[in-house]
Amino acid sequence: MTLPRIVPEQEWLAALRQQIDREKAFTRARDDLNAQRRRLPMVRIDKDYSFAGPSGTVSLDDLFDGRRQLIVYHFMFGPDWQAGCDGCSWVVDAMTHPAHLNARDTSIVLVSRAPLEKLLKYQQRMGWRHPGWYSSLDSDFNLDMGATVADPDDPTRTSERHGVSVFLRDGGNIHRSYFNGARGVEYLGSLWTYLDLTPYGRQETWEDSPQGWPQTEPYAWNRRHDEYGS
Repeated sequence: MTLPRIVPEQEWLAALRQQIDREKAFTRARDDLNAQRRRLPMVRIDKDYSFAGPSGTVSLDDLFDGRRQLIVYHFMFGPDWQAGCDGCSWVVDAMTHPAHLNARDTSIVLVSRAPLEKLLKYQQRMGWRHPGWYSSLDSDFNLDMGATVADPDDPTRTSERHGVSVFLRDGGNIHRSYFNGARGVEYLGSLWTYLDLTPYGRQETWEDSPQGWPQTEPYAWNRRHDEYGS
C-alpha cells in the first residue's frame, strides 16, 4: 500500500485549503439543490391509509402528531422477514433525538410492511427508543409510495425498497412533497458521512482511492450493530 505524499505542515495546509474551497463550493451547490427541493410541486394524498402502532390503529394524519411536516423513512422489512434490513438499520442507528426536528414543526417515523409484533421485537433488539415505528401491512401505503414494488410478471410477488417520503399538512389536506431512495438517502445515515472524512473512506471497490487502499465489495461488509465479530 502506497500512502499519499508525506509533506511539511505548510504544504499540507495549502493543500487542505484548496480542498476546503472545493468542499465549500459543493456546500453552496447543495444549498441550491435544497432551495429547488423546497419549490417542488406537490401531490395531494386523497387516499385513507391505516397503520398499526403501539397505541393501536392510526391514520397518516395521526403520524404527524399535530405537526405540519412529516418525514417517513421506508424501512425495508417484509412481512415474512425475520429481521430488518441491515442498511436501513445503519440509518436508524444514526438518527438523532426527534426533539430537534419537532422544534421545527416536523415529525419523523419509520414505516414497514412487517407485522407490528416483528417491528417492536426488532426495535427492542436494536435498542432503539425512537423514532416511532408503524406497520403498513393492512394498507396500500408502501405500494403507493414506491416502497414495495410488484413483479410485473407476477403481481403476487413483491420486493421491498428503502427510501424517504416527505409530507406537508395544510389545513385538512396532506401533500407529498418529496421522495428519494437508493443512494439518494444515504446521507441520512451519517455513519457513511463520517467514513467519507477518513483517508480510507468507505473502503469499497467503487470508490476512487489511492492504489492499494483496503477495499471490499459494497454491501458485503456492513452488519447490524450487534453482529460484528459474529
